[in-house]
Amino acid sequence: MLRQVNLQTDMVRRGTYGRRVVRPMIPRYITIHSTQNYTAGARQHSLALKNGALRSPKTRYGNRIGFLIWHFTIDQGVAIQHMPTTEQGEHADFGGPGNRLSIGIEMCENRGNNRSATTERTAKLTAVLMKKNRIPLQNVVPHYHWPRRGKSPANKNCPHFLMDGGRPGSKWRGFLGRVSYYYRRMDG
Repeated sequence: MLRQVNLQTDMVRRGTYGRRVVRPMIPRYITIHSTQNYTAGARQHSLALKNGALRSPKTRYGNRIGFLIWHFTIDQGVAIQHMPTTEQGEHADFGGPGNRLSIGIEMCENRGNNRSATTERTAKLTAVLMKKNRIPLQNVVPHYHWPRRGKSPANKNCPHFLMDGGRPGSKWRGFLGRVSYYYRRMDG
Protein backbone atom coordinates (compact mmCIF):
# COMPACT_ATOMS: atom_id res chain seq x y z
CA MET A 1 0.00 0.00 0.00
CA LEU A 2 2.80 2.41 0.88
CA ARG A 3 4.31 1.95 -2.61
CA GLN A 4 1.00 3.09 -4.11
CA VAL A 5 1.12 6.21 -1.94
CA ASN A 6 4.51 7.17 -3.48
CA LEU A 7 5.72 8.60 -0.18
CA GLN A 8 8.76 10.85 -0.34
CA THR A 9 10.51 12.56 2.53
CA ASP A 10 11.46 16.24 2.40
CA MET A 11 11.71 17.29 6.03
CA VAL A 12 11.71 20.84 7.30
CA ARG A 13 15.05 21.06 9.09
CA ARG A 14 14.80 20.70 12.86
CA GLY A 15 15.27 24.05 14.60
CA THR A 16 13.90 26.09 11.67
CA TYR A 17 10.52 27.65 10.88
CA GLY A 18 7.71 25.21 11.71
CA ARG A 19 10.14 22.92 13.54
CA ARG A 20 12.04 25.55 15.46
CA VAL A 21 10.27 24.30 18.60
CA VAL A 22 9.95 20.52 18.68
CA ARG A 23 7.08 19.19 20.78
CA PRO A 24 6.82 15.39 21.08
CA MET A 25 3.53 13.73 20.20
CA ILE A 26 1.94 10.32 20.38
CA PRO A 27 -0.65 10.68 17.60
CA ARG A 28 -4.23 9.73 18.43
CA TYR A 29 -5.94 11.37 15.45
CA ILE A 30 -5.40 12.04 11.77
CA THR A 31 -6.69 15.41 10.54
CA ILE A 32 -7.51 15.83 6.85
CA HIS A 33 -7.21 19.29 5.23
CA SER A 34 -7.40 20.81 1.77
CA THR A 35 -4.91 23.54 0.87
CA GLN A 36 -7.34 25.91 -0.89
CA ASN A 37 -4.22 27.02 -2.76
CA TYR A 38 -4.89 26.70 -6.48
CA THR A 39 -1.35 27.46 -7.66
CA ALA A 40 0.86 24.98 -5.77
CA GLY A 41 1.24 21.21 -5.70
CA ALA A 42 2.92 19.07 -3.06
CA ARG A 43 6.49 19.97 -4.05
CA GLN A 44 5.79 23.71 -3.95
CA HIS A 45 4.14 23.36 -0.54
CA SER A 46 7.16 21.42 0.71
CA LEU A 47 9.49 24.18 -0.48
CA ALA A 48 7.29 26.86 1.15
CA LEU A 49 7.37 25.01 4.48
CA LYS A 50 11.16 24.61 4.30
CA ASN A 51 11.63 28.30 3.47
CA GLY A 52 9.32 29.59 6.22
CA ALA A 53 6.93 31.12 3.68
CA LEU A 54 3.79 29.89 5.45
CA ARG A 55 3.45 32.17 8.44
CA SER A 56 0.55 32.00 10.83
CA PRO A 57 -1.56 35.12 11.27
CA LYS A 58 -0.98 36.90 14.56
CA THR A 59 -4.09 36.55 16.69
CA ARG A 60 -4.83 36.44 20.38
CA TYR A 61 -5.28 32.68 20.17
CA GLY A 62 -2.75 32.17 17.39
CA ASN A 63 -0.18 29.66 16.51
CA ARG A 64 2.49 28.92 19.13
CA ILE A 65 5.49 29.31 16.80
CA GLY A 66 4.39 31.76 14.10
CA PHE A 67 4.66 29.26 11.23
CA LEU A 68 2.29 26.68 9.83
CA ILE A 69 3.49 23.11 9.51
CA TRP A 70 1.83 19.75 8.95
CA HIS A 71 3.08 16.23 8.43
CA PHE A 72 2.16 15.37 4.81
CA THR A 73 1.14 17.15 1.59
CA ILE A 74 -0.47 15.08 -1.16
CA ASP A 75 -1.25 15.69 -4.81
CA GLN A 76 -2.15 13.38 -7.69
CA GLY A 77 1.38 11.99 -8.02
CA VAL A 78 3.12 12.08 -4.66
CA ALA A 79 2.79 12.28 -0.88
CA ILE A 80 5.56 14.30 0.77
CA GLN A 81 6.40 14.06 4.48
CA HIS A 82 7.60 17.31 6.09
CA MET A 83 8.05 16.32 9.74
CA PRO A 84 8.03 13.16 11.88
CA THR A 85 4.63 11.90 12.99
CA THR A 86 6.01 11.91 16.54
CA GLU A 87 6.09 15.75 16.59
CA GLN A 88 3.22 18.19 16.97
CA GLY A 89 2.35 20.32 13.98
CA GLU A 90 0.60 23.67 13.66
CA HIS A 91 -2.29 22.92 11.30
CA ALA A 92 -5.59 22.63 13.15
CA ASP A 93 -6.67 24.61 16.19
CA PHE A 94 -4.17 27.07 17.70
CA GLY A 95 -2.54 24.84 20.32
CA GLY A 96 -5.57 22.68 21.03
CA PRO A 97 -5.86 18.90 20.79
CA GLY A 98 -5.95 19.02 16.98
CA ASN A 99 -2.35 20.21 16.94
CA ARG A 100 -1.23 18.37 20.06
CA LEU A 101 -2.63 14.95 19.13
CA SER A 102 -3.08 14.66 15.37
CA ILE A 103 -1.14 13.95 12.23
CA GLY A 104 -1.95 16.67 9.66
CA ILE A 105 -2.48 15.79 5.99
CA GLU A 106 -3.02 18.52 3.37
CA MET A 107 -4.58 17.64 0.00
CA CYS A 108 -3.52 19.89 -2.89
CA GLU A 109 -6.02 21.65 -5.12
CA ASN A 110 -3.78 23.27 -7.72
CA ARG A 111 -4.97 23.66 -11.30
CA GLY A 112 -4.23 20.55 -13.32
CA ASN A 113 -4.18 18.34 -10.23
CA ASN A 114 -6.59 15.41 -10.33
CA ARG A 115 -8.73 15.77 -7.18
CA SER A 116 -9.99 12.19 -7.34
CA ALA A 117 -6.44 10.75 -7.57
CA THR A 118 -5.32 13.05 -4.73
CA THR A 119 -8.22 11.91 -2.55
CA GLU A 120 -7.48 8.23 -3.24
CA ARG A 121 -3.77 8.70 -2.43
CA THR A 122 -4.84 10.46 0.79
CA ALA A 123 -7.17 7.60 1.73
CA LYS A 124 -4.34 5.10 1.20
CA LEU A 125 -1.84 7.08 3.28
CA THR A 126 -4.45 7.55 6.00
CA ALA A 127 -5.02 3.78 6.16
CA VAL A 128 -1.25 3.16 6.42
CA LEU A 129 -0.93 5.75 9.23
CA MET A 130 -3.92 4.26 11.06
CA LYS A 131 -2.30 0.84 10.99
CA LYS A 132 1.15 2.08 12.01
CA ASN A 133 -0.12 4.26 14.87
CA ARG A 134 -3.12 2.17 15.96
CA ILE A 135 -5.54 5.00 15.24
CA PRO A 136 -9.19 3.94 14.86
CA LEU A 137 -11.30 5.11 11.93
CA GLN A 138 -13.47 7.29 14.21
CA ASN A 139 -10.30 9.31 14.95
CA VAL A 140 -9.82 10.23 11.30
CA VAL A 141 -11.37 13.69 11.26
CA PRO A 142 -11.72 16.71 8.99
CA HIS A 143 -10.14 20.01 10.01
CA TYR A 144 -13.76 21.02 10.71
CA HIS A 145 -13.66 18.75 13.79
CA TRP A 146 -11.33 21.08 15.72
CA PRO A 147 -12.94 24.40 16.77
CA ARG A 148 -10.62 27.40 16.62
CA ARG A 149 -10.85 29.80 19.54
CA GLY A 150 -11.34 33.40 18.54
CA LYS A 151 -12.54 32.57 15.01
CA SER A 152 -16.01 32.93 13.57
CA PRO A 153 -17.17 30.45 12.56
CA ALA A 154 -15.17 28.35 14.99
CA ASN A 155 -15.27 25.23 12.77
CA LYS A 156 -13.55 25.67 9.42
CA ASN A 157 -15.16 24.33 6.24
CA CYS A 158 -12.18 22.09 5.54
CA PRO A 159 -11.56 20.02 3.55
CA HIS A 160 -14.25 22.00 1.73
CA PHE A 161 -14.71 19.56 -1.15
CA LEU A 162 -15.45 16.72 1.30
CA MET A 163 -17.97 18.75 3.31
CA ASP A 164 -21.72 19.06 2.68
CA GLY A 165 -22.96 22.59 3.30
CA GLY A 166 -19.80 23.36 5.29
CA ARG A 167 -20.16 20.33 7.58
CA PRO A 168 -19.23 16.63 7.48
CA GLY A 169 -21.94 14.63 5.71
CA SER A 170 -22.23 12.06 2.95
CA LYS A 171 -19.05 13.18 1.12
CA TRP A 172 -17.01 12.82 4.32
CA ARG A 173 -18.56 9.42 5.04
CA GLY A 174 -17.65 8.40 1.47
CA PHE A 175 -14.04 9.38 2.09
CA LEU A 176 -13.98 7.38 5.35
CA GLY A 177 -15.40 4.43 3.40
CA ARG A 178 -12.39 4.57 1.05
CA VAL A 179 -10.00 4.76 4.04
CA SER A 180 -11.73 1.75 5.61
CA TYR A 181 -11.53 -0.17 2.33
CA TYR A 182 -7.75 0.36 2.07
CA TYR A 183 -7.25 -0.42 5.76
CA ARG A 184 -9.07 -3.76 5.36
CA ARG A 185 -7.00 -4.59 2.24
CA MET A 186 -3.81 -4.35 4.34
CA ASP A 187 -5.16 -7.01 6.70
CA GLY A 188 -5.72 -9.51 3.91
